[in-house]
This record gives sequence, structure tokens and C-alpha cells, in this order.
Amino acid sequence: MTCQLNAIVAVCDDWGIGLDGDMVVRNRADMRRFVELTMGHPVIMGRRTLESFPGARPLKGRRNVVLTRDASFSPEGVEVAHTVEEALAAVADEPEAWVIGGGQVYAELLGRCARAEVTRNHCVCPCDTRFPDLDADDAWELAHVEPGGVTDDGVAFDFATYVRRR
Repeated sequence: MTCQLNAIVAVCDDWGIGLDGDMVVRNRADMRRFVELTMGHPVIMGRRTLESFPGARPLKGRRNVVLTRDASFSPEGVEVAHTVEEALAAVADEPEAWVIGGGQVYAELLGRCARAEVTRNHCVCPCDTRFPDLDADDAWELAHVEPGGVTDDGVAFDFATYVRRR
């Protein structure tokens, strides 16, 4: 069996995803969708993404694979991988796994993903981390857009599914 690797991310209109290690748009519907799609599946993330979670605790109901170059990093409740190959080997026997960030992990693994689930927050915010612009990448095709709504802060959003063409 080969694991299907997918990415999940929330972006602004300019594909910005974060500032100072945190998300730039608070969107409860995006969080619910994230849980719905990733629950029961392994998630692959970078160390800083794990550290951005409340209490720097792993996500419940999912195997948490953390990709880091830090040889001394070994928090409880996560599987540590020091290379992309180690991270992929950790999920190889799973039917599906999700790449959940941050920017560097997306950059290293997006080329191996079959699908990207993107919450598109229709705003532009200060960001220091960006996700690749899938609309400008011939390797990706927009397959489906589902209406989202408006966040508590008045930001309109939708849910887009991109699939790899080749």
C-alpha cells in the first residue's frame, strides 16, 4: 500500500499563511474542517508548528510526525523524523497522511502531495510565511470550490480543493 500524501492549509489572497509562527486569520470553520479531514490520519509538521499548538502538545486522535533537524528534540507523544525520507517512511503504511505546515515543511513535501485542501481567506494580512501559489503552478488544478462564509472578524472565505495534474 502506498500512502496518499495531502496538504491542508489556510491562506490569504496573496498566499500568506503566517506571521511570527502564528496563523494570521482566526477562522473557526477552517479549524473544524481541519479536524474533520485530518482526524484518524497521521499529520506531518515542523517543530515550530508543533510548538505553536496550545501547550506545544500534539494533536489528539492523530499520529503526529514532527520533521526537525534538531537531534535533541524528543517531546512526548510525537514521532520525530530528521529527514523528509524518515517522515515519509513513518507514514508509508498508512492509506492517507496530511502535511500541516509550516512553510518549510510545505516547501519540502508539497511536490509529493496528490491533493491540497486550501481555506482561502479573502484578505491580505502582514505575513512572513507563504504557501506556494497553486493557481500559478501548472502542476496543480483547482478541482472544486465550496462556499465558506465569513469569520467572526468579517473575513469572507471559501474552501478550495486542488489536485496534482502530474
